[in-house]
Amino acid sequence: MADLHINLAGIDSPNPFWLASAPPTNSGYQVQRAFEAGWGGAVWKTLGDPIINTSSRFAAINFNGQRVAGFNNIELITDRPLEINLKEIYETKKRFPDRAIIASLMVEPKQEKWHEIVKLVEDVGVDGLELNFGCPHGMAERGMGSASGQVPELVESQTYWVKEVAQTPVIVKLTPNITDITATAEAAVQGGADAISMINTINSLMGVDIDTWNTIPNVAGKGAHGGYCGPAVKPIALNMVADCARHPLINVPISGIGGISNWKDTVEYLLMGATGVQVCTAVMHHGFRVVEDMIEGLSNYLDDKGIDSVMDLVGKSVPKYSDWGNLDLNYKVVARINNDICINCNKCHIACEDASHQCIDMLKDANGNSYLQVQEDDCVGCNLCSIVCPEEGAINMVELKGDHPPLTWNERQKALSEIGAK
Repeated sequence: MADLHINLAGIDSPNPFWLASAPPTNSGYQVQRAFEAGWGGAVWKTLGDPIINTSSRFAAINFNGQRVAGFNNIELITDRPLEINLKEIYETKKRFPDRAIIASLMVEPKQEKWHEIVKLVEDVGVDGLELNFGCPHGMAERGMGSASGQVPELVESQTYWVKEVAQTPVIVKLTPNITDITATAEAAVQGGADAISMINTINSLMGVDIDTWNTIPNVAGKGAHGGYCGPAVKPIALNMVADCARHPLINVPISGIGGISNWKDTVEYLLMGATGVQVCTAVMHHGFRVVEDMIEGLSNYLDDKGIDSVMDLVGKSVPKYSDWGNLDLNYKVVARINNDICINCNKCHIACEDASHQCIDMLKDANGNSYLQVQEDDCVGCNLCSIVCPEEGAINMVELKGDHPPLTWNERQKALSEIGAK
C-alpha cells in the first residue's frame, strides 16, 4: 500500500487531507471527531479578538440538480474566547499527537499583536501557524484579512513580525481577490514564510430573492458581500496554485484550497504543485466521513500507478503548465463521432452550428437513417461538441499528424523579427 504521509514545511501529517480553517474546525469537539474519521490535520478556525457573528450567514448555488455547487458565507473569525480555544487545542493535540494542528491567526497589523498571539498559541502545542490574509469580508473593514492580503508590503511585514518569534512553521494564506496572486505569494516568501496556502474565499454576492428583493443571505433585510467557495471555485484556485508552483521566486510548499470534493480533485492539486490540501465545503455538505472515500481513492490510485509515496505526485504536472505563447500552433486535433454510441440528440450539431465553426453535418444513410459527420478539414478542434455531448464516448478528439514541425507563437514572432531585422 502506498504511503500517504506528507511533510509540509516541516509539519508531519499521516495523509494530505486537512480541514480548512472554517466552521468544521470551530471547536475541539469537532476537530477530535474529524481526527477519529481519519483527517490528517486541521487548521483551527481563525483565532483573534472574538467577534459576534450574524444570523443568517450561509447561502449556496444549486446547479442542474446538484446541491451546493457553490457556497457563500458572511461568517467571520471565532466568536469563542481565545482561552477556551487554546484549552481545546491543547487537549486535542494531547489526544491526537500524530495529527497536524495548525492555528489560523488574524489580528491587527501591529507587531506587538502578532507577537502576543503567536506566543500564546505555540505554548499549547500547535504544529504550525497559518496567517489569515485572505478573509474578504467583515474583518477587512478593520484593516485585517484581505485588506492586508491585497498589499504585498503588508503581507511581507506581517509575515516577518511573526517569524521574529515563531518556533513552528509559518504558512501564509493568500487572498484570490487580487490581480496577480504571485505578487503577494512572493512577498510572503520575502517575509520568511515557510509555506503558502491558497485560495481563501472569493468576493461574492450569492443572489437576490426576486420576490422579496432581499439579498441572499440577508440580515434583517440587509446584505453584504461574502466569501465564495465550493466546487465552482476549483478551476480558479487550481490556476493560482499552478502559477505559484511554477514561479521561480516562490520556492516554498503550497497547501491547496478550493473546491476539493474527492480524491481526484486532490490528485489534481498535488500534480499542480500542492503538497497537501485543505477541505471545507465538502465537509459542510457531507460530513467528516467524506475523508474515508478520499483516503481509499487516493491510496488505490497510487497503487494502480505503481507509486510508492503520495509525495511523488507533487508538482509532476507543473512543467506542462505554461503561457499561451509557448503552445504549439501546428498541433491539430479534430472531432470524430462514433455513430454506434451517438444517440442523435443533435446537441453537438446545434453547438457547432450556432457557436463554433459549422463543421458537423446532419446526413442520412441509404436506409434513410439520420447520422452526424464531422467535416474534418473545417474542424478547428475546439472541443465544444465533445463538451456538450451527453453520451460518453460518442465524440472523441483525435490528434492528426501533420507535416509541419512544432511552432509556438513566441518562436513565430521571433522569426518574423529576425526577418524584419535583415
